[in-house]
Amino acid sequence: MLTREDKYKILRALHERPGTFVIPNAWDAGSAKILTALGFEALATTSAGFAFEIGRTDSSQDLTRDGVLENAKSIVEATDLPVSADLLDGFGPSPELCAETVRLASKIGLAGGSIEDSTGDPNEPIYEFQLAVERVAAAALTAHNYHFILTARAEIFLHGRPDLDETIRRLQSFAEAGADVLYAPGLPSLEAIREVCASVSKPVNVVMGLKGATFSVEQLAAVGVKRISVGGCFARAALGALVRAAREVKEKGTFTFAEEALPSAEARAFMRNTPR
Repeated sequence: MLTREDKYKILRALHERPGTFVIPNAWDAGSAKILTALGFEALATTSAGFAFEIGRTDSSQDLTRDGVLENAKSIVEATDLPVSADLLDGFGPSPELCAETVRLASKIGLAGGSIEDSTGDPNEPIYEFQLAVERVAAAALTAHNYHFILTARAEIFLHGRPDLDETIRRLQSFAEAGADVLYAPGLPSLEAIREVCASVSKPVNVVMGLKGATFSVEQLAAVGVKRISVGGCFARAALGALVRAAREVKEKGTFTFAEEALPSAEARAFMRNTPR
């Protein structure tokens, strides 16, 4: 059975080899088993998917650190792949809290995780620049001590500030502070993604599945992206299927949705897969 150190080395190697890889986001043990069986090389978690599963919103104000880590642990235990966790804002404003969140994440078997610079406060949605950098620096120091791949996220495009120069400034500073991977969700175009990739010294993660333009793996690889995630999109796709099926039954009284449902035998086969 692979150790956490083995998984850390695998995840690091994926970022160091040539080319681009996809790291899809599982939201529970079952989805992790399916994505593993389908042949992906690593998994991420999704705070959005977890929030939807327990009937809450995707926010550090609505999710607890213990809950997020418990969900991540269930995913780690369901797969032999390395897992990188969505750790939201580190569950507190201080650098010390970010560092502690990384330490706890490593202890449950995670090979990596992300810390974002959004606060969860709609009045002040983004951490001030210097504090944002200090938070990443503290998290990175702990991550390196525990052999943990740290992803630093610059979130301003998601919060009404479509400022590419400021995004790049933050990502460059996060890299200097020790982050291993850089991530700016919500970039609006391939050209913006290309500019980000060309402006930083660390691997770049791009998320696909948000509202707006979508690009292929081939297109993203061509502009320099190293890693592609899907955030809560797979979880929302599953919820979309549920809503369509339920509406059909409620509004039409028919059950044709079952034709596209995953066969029970195939579902059972996925769930039999256990980590080596």
